[in-house]
Amino acid sequence: MHKNIDKIKKLESPAKVIKNLFDKSEIEKFFNLYKDLPITVHNKKQNVIKKRWLKNYSKELENLFYEKVKNEIGDFKMDNLKDEKNEDILGLFQESYNPIGLHVDAGFNVNEIIFKQTLIPLTSRGSTVIFKNKFYGNSTNFTIDENELKIKNLNYGQNFRSSEHIEMFNKKPFNKDDHKKYLKHEKIENLAGLEIDLVYEWELGSMLVFDRTRLHCSSCVIDGKKIGLTTFTKK
Repeated sequence: MHKNIDKIKKLESPAKVIKNLFDKSEIEKFFNLYKDLPITVHNKKQNVIKKRWLKNYSKELENLFYEKVKNEIGDFKMDNLKDEKNEDILGLFQESYNPIGLHVDAGFNVNEIIFKQTLIPLTSRGSTVIFKNKFYGNSTNFTIDENELKIKNLNYGQNFRSSEHIEMFNKKPFNKDDHKKYLKHEKIENLAGLEIDLVYEWELGSMLVFDRTRLHCSSCVIDGKKIGLTTFTKK
């Protein structure tokens, strides 16, 4: 568990969507940056391509992003993984063909004061489900799949696997209509005790901001593939 939970809780606020934050040309620059970056991971099992936003690929976009985000959440520090040269990574681009499962991006250092994460869509079709439920441990994929839970030998930057959320949130059956509409890719039993707070319908030019303690996942709404940029911050 995180050591500074009280400080983290004081920084928490409702999830929000900022519309029209980026214009068409700025989104195009992000998309071109994505195309230029080298592939970091091509997970064929999940059918997802990940690319790290490496420094100095576009100083203009780095400055633009920092100023736009600072205007929305105030002062922050980046809290992404490091590259091979121990340089900060500015974010993570993901090209997904299948929905990403239930997880929390709470970091890997329990001494850090985790803050907000952002999501910028680079394609217009897709949605992200934010739950009211919170978790104050490390970055974790929540699952009841026994094979997933057996995975203990994790590489740098990989999430823990856990089913402890089932015991944390009173086991109330998940809403069947919400499951059918947004979360058909998840076993409904894995969502027991969870309650949807916000469904972010992807829209070019907008940005989603939410606390890193929030459980979330992709919805099953996807049209071929979707590409988004996620960034994690701390205080």
